[in-house]
Amino acid sequence: MKKSWQYYEQNSELAEKISKKFSISKLLAQILINKGIVEDNEIDTFLNPKRNNFYDPFLMPDMEKAVDRIIKAIKNNEKILIYGDYDVDGITSTTVLKKFLEERGINALYHIPNRLKEGYGLNANALEEKSKQGIQLMITVDCGISGIEEIEIAKSMGIETIITDHHEPSERLPDAIAVVDAKRKDNKYPFNQLAGVGVVFKLIQALSIKLGLDEKEYLKYLDLVCLGTISDIVPLIDENRVIAKLGLKLVNVTKNLGLKTLIESAGYHIADSSTISFGVAPRINACGRMGVAEEALNLLLSEDKEEITRLARNLNEYNRERQEKEKIIFADAVKQINEDEKNNPAIILGNEGWHHGVTGIVASKITEMYFKPSILVGFEGNEGKGSGRSVPGIDLHEAITKCSGNLEKCGGHAMAIGLSVKKEKFEAFKNEALEYLKTKNVDEIQQIIMIDAVANLRDITLKTVEEFNLLEPFGEVNKMPIFCLKNLKVDSIRALTEGKHLKLTLRDDHMVINAIGFNMGEKAEEYRLGDKVNVIGCLEVNEYNGIKNIQLNLKDIMKAL
Repeated sequence: MKKSWQYYEQNSELAEKISKKFSISKLLAQILINKGIVEDNEIDTFLNPKRNNFYDPFLMPDMEKAVDRIIKAIKNNEKILIYGDYDVDGITSTTVLKKFLEERGINALYHIPNRLKEGYGLNANALEEKSKQGIQLMITVDCGISGIEEIEIAKSMGIETIITDHHEPSERLPDAIAVVDAKRKDNKYPFNQLAGVGVVFKLIQALSIKLGLDEKEYLKYLDLVCLGTISDIVPLIDENRVIAKLGLKLVNVTKNLGLKTLIESAGYHIADSSTISFGVAPRINACGRMGVAEEALNLLLSEDKEEITRLARNLNEYNRERQEKEKIIFADAVKQINEDEKNNPAIILGNEGWHHGVTGIVASKITEMYFKPSILVGFEGNEGKGSGRSVPGIDLHEAITKCSGNLEKCGGHAMAIGLSVKKEKFEAFKNEALEYLKTKNVDEIQQIIMIDAVANLRDITLKTVEEFNLLEPFGEVNKMPIFCLKNLKVDSIRALTEGKHLKLTLRDDHMVINAIGFNMGEKAEEYRLGDKVNVIGCLEVNEYNGIKNIQLNLKDIMKAL
């Protein structure tokens, strides 16, 4: 699959001006320009976000109603249920709200749905079970906006509902006391891309203001809010960046024993966006995928060191199990991908015994590998459940909606979907989906890699690369900068990890840089010592035995003309 290298337009004059004003390198200034951050106040907020950069929470739809109803519940000591979700966003949302309410004297109950048995969102059976405990008020976190029927059921049981969510609402809103969601059509809140835990953060901020509490009563939860925000792959810009940047500082000195222990048990000493994305989030998400999400919640809620140690050990084990299942499913899937499958506009596969809590991760890998949509379905007898991932330009949700006559259930959005299908209807669904996707010219879509600047080895120093830390935390929309290095000589080249990864040493006169290309091992056969190449990738500091070196995290390579 061909990758298209495209370059941001360079603005040397503006970069020079920003460089002088903010005492940063011209290279970093150009990266800010590439991100569209050029006004002084935007640059200052991006580089040095402060707690006064948070927006007024009462600008959110129904926030006043939600706050008044919760304060009434606190005063009357009502029984409150927090209804969450099984991913990191849902787990952190539930933790933050439960802890905040506990400090106000309310021991709220909670429900995290079992992914394997209940699936996502509100569940009528769970509501019926909880109603027996005398629940008077339910607060949904990271879910609820689509639970129109379930909220009617809750109302019939005498339970009032406050919805806090960040997903897209339908034309009709649920009939709740308050629907706090900045994606509502009548929204006036300045930023509508918060994670579910970000909406909860705004709720406890509003409650703190109304109750006359010190701002530390909500700011102290920024470690958990940051964790959920980075993990949910929302754009790390605007208020999300303020949350993530300030929150990471708290993560590094966190008083949450569960989070601290999990970071340490995962082998990390400093918490940055990579620690969250590759160390903490997969372990918490593994619990949801394996159907034991409450263990992750209990880890973040507990104050008992012995229990925390045991739970952290469990999370590491669940993650190991998830990785093993993922490897097996990936290997099975790759075996099924023959030449006919490769030539299809999408890769749609099904197999007995594939764990449907893991198919989404494998679908992501297949999509990345072939740069086309993929759907993987695991069957248990006649029942099939699966997940799909797409590429920019192809609305996979639209595609499966067109084929929904062969499906039991489907949902999601343009880039990620979930579905249920009977075994006997799988082939009909597959054929219908492929026929529809043939009209979308998937093969003509190129993966575009935007390059921030052309760099020269002579100009790259440790200080320059370490300055990129000012751009942290990296994530959705705020990606690590990508540079192009031209006419480098291949000094050494080999494949690592049974041919999976690529390891290179590249030279420009007397300057040398090491490069690592993850999942690019096949390139080792395409190049020889002495070849002149152009490469693109992210510049990183690699530390080994206390010695720091610059390393290029390779994104693509081609022979120099």
